[in-house]
Amino acid sequence: QVQLVESGGGSVQAGWSLRLSCAASGPTYITYCINWFRQTPGKEREGVETIYSDGTTMYTDSVKGRFTISQDNAKNTLYLQMNNLKPEDTAMYYCASRPSTYCPNFPQLYGYWGQGTQVTVSS
Repeated sequence: QVQLVESGGGSVQAGWSLRLSCAASGPTYITYCINWFRQTPGKEREGVETIYSDGTTMYTDSVKGRFTISQDNAKNTLYLQMNNLKPEDTAMYYCASRPSTYCPNFPQLYGYWGQGTQVTVSS
């Protein structure tokens, strides 16, 4: 059973930065990948990036050039650095995990989810 805990959300002004964290715990004998999603009320959950098995990351067009993921394997933590935030980035941000080295941005493929952390960006 994988457990994910997000943190780092908050209320900021447009142009500011935030760094979200996703701390993971669970069995170490299975390789899991972790990905970031976001959701606003009334809309479908949106993947922020796709992580391929070779480690290549492709970001959703709406965040490309502004968001960057990184990880600290020693802490089992994935980060999402968000720069130059815009009001349209306002959403609940979730991290999710699946037993694979390939992390597509399709939320239906993920079985483990964190509780989410709210990001609110004002203009």
